[in-house]
Amino acid sequence: MSALDGLDERQREAASILRGPVAVLAGAGTGKTRVITHRIAHGVETGAYSPNRVMAVTFTAKAAGELRGRLRALGVEGVSARTFHASALAQLGFFWPSLAGGPAPAIVDNKVRLLAQAADLLRLRPDTATLRDLASAIEWRKVSMLSIEEAAEKGAKIGRFDATQIADLSRAYETLKDDRHQLDFEDVLLACAGMLEAEPRVAAAVHEQYRHFTVDEFQDVSPLQHRLLELWLGDRGDLCVVGDASQTIYSFAGADQRYLLEFERRHPGATVVRLETNYRSVEPVLTVANELMRGRPGALELAPTEPHPDAEPAVVVAFDDDAEEARGVARSIAARIRDGVAPEEIAVLYRAHSQSGAILQALAAAGVAASVLGGRRFFDMPEVRQAVQALRAAAVAPQQHAFLPAVRDVLRGLGYTDEPPEAGGALRDAWEARRAVLRLAEDAPEATTMRAFADDLFARAKDQHEPVLSTVTLSTLHAAKGLEWPHVYLVGCSEGLLPISYASGFEAIDEERRLAYVGVTRAARTLTMTWSRDADRAGRRPSRFLAEIGRRSLRETAPSAMPGVRRG
Repeated sequence: MSALDGLDERQREAASILRGPVAVLAGAGTGKTRVITHRIAHGVETGAYSPNRVMAVTFTAKAAGELRGRLRALGVEGVSARTFHASALAQLGFFWPSLAGGPAPAIVDNKVRLLAQAADLLRLRPDTATLRDLASAIEWRKVSMLSIEEAAEKGAKIGRFDATQIADLSRAYETLKDDRHQLDFEDVLLACAGMLEAEPRVAAAVHEQYRHFTVDEFQDVSPLQHRLLELWLGDRGDLCVVGDASQTIYSFAGADQRYLLEFERRHPGATVVRLETNYRSVEPVLTVANELMRGRPGALELAPTEPHPDAEPAVVVAFDDDAEEARGVARSIAARIRDGVAPEEIAVLYRAHSQSGAILQALAAAGVAASVLGGRRFFDMPEVRQAVQALRAAAVAPQQHAFLPAVRDVLRGLGYTDEPPEAGGALRDAWEARRAVLRLAEDAPEATTMRAFADDLFARAKDQHEPVLSTVTLSTLHAAKGLEWPHVYLVGCSEGLLPISYASGFEAIDEERRLAYVGVTRAARTLTMTWSRDADRAGRRPSRFLAEIGRRSLRETAPSAMPGVRRG
């Protein structure tokens, strides 16, 4: 069996090109992770790559864990699949002792706290919100590769602090950090880049170790990350980048989509492959997505794998106020669940965290359990840690029952019941967590033992391979990137929310459009977009993005005829 089996024509083309430079422009739902992993597996299978000579870089520990898991499933072990920061930190830890005669500096565990201490030295008293904004400004300055003086020249203010005060605070922060022999998160990349530039023998060792590079989500690369990548590459060109300019939603954190859009110019002779066959969404969803990004730089024309004549149209629903919008969405979701849709197949997406409260309240009133994405990690929840410890203890004890009944007994001893508590609140959250652990046991291979199951839970925790809770998911658009659900409700599609009120200027509005695109393309089967007039606030207007999509792609629907409600 070949690593190229099961790929479509364009995916196979991308995975077959084993020498760079290569850019894979991969639209939402077109199988980019599949291409990345099968390309690496094909290189190993043909002998073109040695696994330990391959570096695959992405942006989150979860995505890196997924890469490693998929490569293992393809029989490939030994590839360095990490985030930029994890790769840089590993290299600093390896080379620093020989260069400096001691261990590498410790990593700052709380940037805001250290900034507060720096402010105390200057007799300044910023509040917590201002400190967080100052920390973000420092991060942006560093990933943009600007000096304190260059950043100060831009004259930005943060709260009541002017550019001069911000520069003074930044210097005090750096001095305090240096005195304590510490690095912050961004310093890890800066220090690694500086080490490679200043130490030819270090650069030679890294170039000898890593020959083949793959970078996922290349549209999110910052100037600092791009510089580090150039240093890892040296004068070689064996680089494959994968990305989608339409999903650039982290410009505020330094992401620069130009590195993807200008890849051919920066890498003469590069091969570019476009992936536009979408395996996720039905045609009405893709039509909305294509209309939203029509004419934007790097936009791809997504097409479904097959026609879906029975697909529900994408709809837009207007409400009188925010509370009625939340209740209407909750009614529609409850009706879908009554019709047999599993709660975990439904997501409510929004621009800002502040929008979640009303939705959570309305869902709880409708008897629908929900969880907010981006809260506590599953394996960090006290109930889950307690369950894993109890299962591990049970694994060394004589077994009185078969595997699955034994797991159920352990969870019952921790408070699990067959019937869930009412939706909403900590008790329901704990029940859903324990139920998720039980579902993992139910899905385990028949011959699984308690010891193997406990070990698998530890491996999942390490790779951040979290199970899906049987709840409706609430998420910001930023946190939803990379995920998908059969049924998506994109709420708050009004001016001031999407685009957000503080987005001004062409570039900022364009970023908001890309956020809307990310939300739309999370939907596999149905898409419902909602907004409220909110007469109490002098009235809102529908988002300009709804007008850009147009009535031919979005059907206007009354609240009483919302999807799910009209069937329920």
